[in-house]
Amino acid sequence: MHDLARALADQLHPGAAPRDVTVNFGARRQAPIEYRSRGRGGPVTVYAQALHAALYGLPTPDESLPTALDALLQATHTATAPEQKTAVLRQVAEQLRNAAESIQRYQYRAQWDRFPTDVAEQLATAHDQAQQIAQALDRVAPAFSHQPTTPRAQAAHGSATTPVASPLAPRHR
Repeated sequence: MHDLARALADQLHPGAAPRDVTVNFGARRQAPIEYRSRGRGGPVTVYAQALHAALYGLPTPDESLPTALDALLQATHTATAPEQKTAVLRQVAEQLRNAAESIQRYQYRAQWDRFPTDVAEQLATAHDQAQQIAQALDRVAPAFSHQPTTPRAQAAHGSATTPVASPLAPRHR
């Protein structure tokens, strides 16, 4: 499977790391209309795994979304169907819950090992924030299952309030 992912990644650029490459599938204009209305895409490693399983008759995993956060980031760029977008947000929320659990274990370890008090306190804060973000994603994810009903022009005018950046964490790209 890794060789297949590498070969697919090499189609973009020889030597490209499979984890850095996504693929997109669509139908050509001459294809029947039922094929042209949809497209699919995602991390090349996920497609390589599916191709490998199909070619060799292996079982495919039930969960088609990646679990690594870097792969989920790629999935946000390639998710086109509303259901895919919702699934990505739900998977990100699940990974945040896993991260919160990991953070909590380090918090307990810091307390047990008698690290400075602020270390355990900062870890507790990070744990709580990760849980809050996961809960927020759980609440908003269903909204991406449907196309917005309001025109984009109205949304572009905005409201009287200006959104404020969250103080939770710095933004990384």
